[in-house]
Amino acid sequence: MNKTTSFSIWYVLLAIMAVVLVHDFIHALNKVEELPYSQFKSLVVAGKVAEVSVTSQVLTGKLKPEGESKEPKAFATVRVEDPDLVRELDQHGVIFTGVIESTFWRDLLSWIIPVALFVGIWFFIFRRLGQAQGGFMQVGQSKAKIYMEKDIKVTFADVAGVDEAKEELQEVIEFLKTPEKFTKLGGKIPKGILLVGPPGTGKTLLARAVAGEAGVTFFSISGSEFVEMFVGVGAARVRDLFDQAKLKAPCIIFIDELDALGKARGAGPMGHEEREQTLNQLLVEMDGFDPRIGVILMAATNRPEILDPALLRAGRFDRHVVVDRPDKIGRLAILRVHAKQVTLGPDADLENIAAMTPGFSGADLANIINEAALLAVRRGKDEVGFSELQEAVERVIAGLEKKNRVLNKMEKERVAYHETGHALIAMSLPGMDQVQKISIIPRGVAALGYTLQLPTEDRFLMTKSELENKVAVLLGGRIAEETIFGEASTGAQNDLVKSTDIAKSMVKAYGMSEKLGTITLERERQPQFLQLPLASEKGDYSEETAREIDCEVRRIIDEQYGRVRQMLEERKTALHQGAQLLLEREVMTGAELKAILESA
Repeated sequence: MNKTTSFSIWYVLLAIMAVVLVHDFIHALNKVEELPYSQFKSLVVAGKVAEVSVTSQVLTGKLKPEGESKEPKAFATVRVEDPDLVRELDQHGVIFTGVIESTFWRDLLSWIIPVALFVGIWFFIFRRLGQAQGGFMQVGQSKAKIYMEKDIKVTFADVAGVDEAKEELQEVIEFLKTPEKFTKLGGKIPKGILLVGPPGTGKTLLARAVAGEAGVTFFSISGSEFVEMFVGVGAARVRDLFDQAKLKAPCIIFIDELDALGKARGAGPMGHEEREQTLNQLLVEMDGFDPRIGVILMAATNRPEILDPALLRAGRFDRHVVVDRPDKIGRLAILRVHAKQVTLGPDADLENIAAMTPGFSGADLANIINEAALLAVRRGKDEVGFSELQEAVERVIAGLEKKNRVLNKMEKERVAYHETGHALIAMSLPGMDQVQKISIIPRGVAALGYTLQLPTEDRFLMTKSELENKVAVLLGGRIAEETIFGEASTGAQNDLVKSTDIAKSMVKAYGMSEKLGTITLERERQPQFLQLPLASEKGDYSEETAREIDCEVRRIIDEQYGRVRQMLEERKTALHQGAQLLLEREVMTGAELKAILESA
């Protein structure tokens, strides 16, 4: 509670106390004695009542003085329905009068108080809504954050790993700086530029860098901020946004998460009328403004496949810039940008970390540097070394170490053979990612151990034999348990899920089944940049084809099962030695297991 509110409450309390005290004081001065009606009737019969005033609800009056007192005593009593009252008052010489009460104020207040209370509640509600939305009367105004050119400190020097995207956007910067260079030849800059790519690749940062390089005003708003609970607000905000941008041209309008606003109209079982009206207004505004005035519209999304086709046609968002996950060179550049904020030790080899992190986005790499710095502080170090960076990579891939999760002797031994089985198969098959580390220290939510395989180069294609080898590596842990203990455990559940998914993709998506032929049987198209679970719905094929798919998936799994079982039988000595070393030390490097395998 702030100071102003506290004083207001005290004033109200003091006013209430003052009213109560004044009421009590006036009541004490009047000295009105309240009498039961029966006692009042007795006093009338006894001739002690001097005068009475009759109202609709009470009887007030004065008693005759008694004894030494010369002042009449006032009294009051509740009126009851008594038809003999007037006759008895007249009979005993009591002066009585009837008082006609005016009910005007009472009736007026009975209307005014409820109406005032109703208006007050609504005023309070709208005032709170206005505070939440920047003013209720301003609800139709744009909520875009406006960054003037002097406030934007981000340039292309702060953006790494997306060199192709930066080249695509370079001409936008040149147009905003020198528009006459393009208009001289009659050229027109694209009205809309759509940045597409996976989450965390730096699309928003890239848009701000364009504004920073060009030195122009930057309007930033999320697609979800257009649509509110009031109908028509989204369209009004789109109009207001473009009106503000035209006044501050040259400038850049940036809409983040465009898919929240630009989803295809009529998609799904239920439409969203307010969102569609907002989208229609955006389409109209994009058609109506002239890019020669210096307003560039940029947007970002990781779901381009669900956007409305009218939004993507030529003349609107007619240039698509892919901001993909960086390659090894790009990852190294990103690591160097974020490493400027921390103190690195002489052994902090960022190039090695870049090689260990294929598929990582810029946000993931920034998180690795931050996690390594926090870990160095926790260990009491003055600089970040390679061990902290490697631990940060493992934490991102496998999760946090759970050293307090204690396994019993039997479980620990089973986990050791399980992880050694994975690693031995990975080392024995060609084309598999290099085994860096084997551990039986629990990590993450459910992992009781893990085998860390890190590729040495970026891969974009996989062959049929490589996919079969991946299935074999996943089955290696379960089969190692069966080989040593005679039965499997529940620890291989995640391995079975992954191996089955790979086998299904080989049959249904990649056409790698000789029995079914070179066709794809996937029904739904998966998102281009989001990794979502595979749809479990039945595709457009018959029950007989579904049965053949199941048989082919089982065949692939069974073939790799037999292959891995034979390989582990041949490497049983290495399996025992590797598991025993793992039980003693809990952590083992891939080089140590490779030496055991070669000597066994």
